[in-house]
Amino acid sequence: MALHFSSACNFGLSQKKVDKIKAVASDGFVKVKSDEDNLVKLGGSDLKLTKLGIGAWSWGDTSYWNNFEWDDRKMKACKNAFDASIDSGITWFDTAEVYGSRFSFGAINSETLLGRFIKERKKKYPEEEIAVATKFAALPWRLGRQSVISALKDSLSRLELDSVELYQLHWPGIWGNEGYIDGLADAVEQGLVKAVGVSNYSEKRLRQAYKQLKARGIPLASNQVNYSLIYRIPEENGVKATCDELGISLIAYSPIAQGILTGKYTPQNIPTGPRGNIYTADFLTELQPLINRIKEIGQSYDKTPTQVALNWLIAQGNVIPIPGAKNEEQAKEFGGALGWSLTSDEVNELRDLASKSKPVMGFPVEKL
Repeated sequence: MALHFSSACNFGLSQKKVDKIKAVASDGFVKVKSDEDNLVKLGGSDLKLTKLGIGAWSWGDTSYWNNFEWDDRKMKACKNAFDASIDSGITWFDTAEVYGSRFSFGAINSETLLGRFIKERKKKYPEEEIAVATKFAALPWRLGRQSVISALKDSLSRLELDSVELYQLHWPGIWGNEGYIDGLADAVEQGLVKAVGVSNYSEKRLRQAYKQLKARGIPLASNQVNYSLIYRIPEENGVKATCDELGISLIAYSPIAQGILTGKYTPQNIPTGPRGNIYTADFLTELQPLINRIKEIGQSYDKTPTQVALNWLIAQGNVIPIPGAKNEEQAKEFGGALGWSLTSDEVNELRDLASKSKPVMGFPVEKL
């Protein structure tokens, strides 16, 4: 997910997929274990993850999410979202060292929360496999490959883990990017990570990183970028095509446009906090024909607008959405995006409708 300096992404069961899921009764509920059909290989790495992940950008944050507040109730809601995700079969979570950190004026680091949730979960279900992806902040004073290893070890300490599945550069640095890429390769060779990726990388930077890692015999597994039905810049700037060409998975953060594609918001009910300055009443008025059509298509499949929006992304191929879950209900809903497919006509119709509105935000470095 993105980092906003000014103020700073589940897998449930579609009825069509039930026969492909192994369920185990335990403590009064059904735990769902993902099988090979519900996993996707991450780029050229050996790592396999569920086709949807969960973004933990909002966990502990008080600068962009959560109405600038954090309390035990919100922490419990995040814990419930974490458990519901795993119970529904989504077993990987994306975080970052800056999410919820003091650097981004947060209340508690997202990594700390995720590590705590995993530890508590493992006490009850030690056999469960939970995958973690986190990110390195390319801050100007961080120089050289060792800065990547040092930051990773700090992240591992907060997570209370010996290694993570995926380590990513959160954004390209002002300088020192070759050193950062070498640091990623070093992390793989030292057994601290299983796969490495980047985030907010342009086509040019993506090719450079791919080439440098390839020289070390290590695949660039992923590029995490802002991508949704109403923000399709990765299709326009060559990033999506380059990911497809080089075998790099595209991880889509803000895949439901920070809640805008859920149908929850209207010109009379805009989002609270900083999002209200981005997704204005005028923008939502312009977006209503698209939202209405998403709802109509969803009704024909017995799906929610959120599930339609996520399914649209999955239909693009080589895309892994990571919607953010702040509570149990959201976590359970996301999985309904799987196990069915929009028709090509519906995919194209939604694209055409979405093209009538301009994208409203991106990440500052994605054009570099």
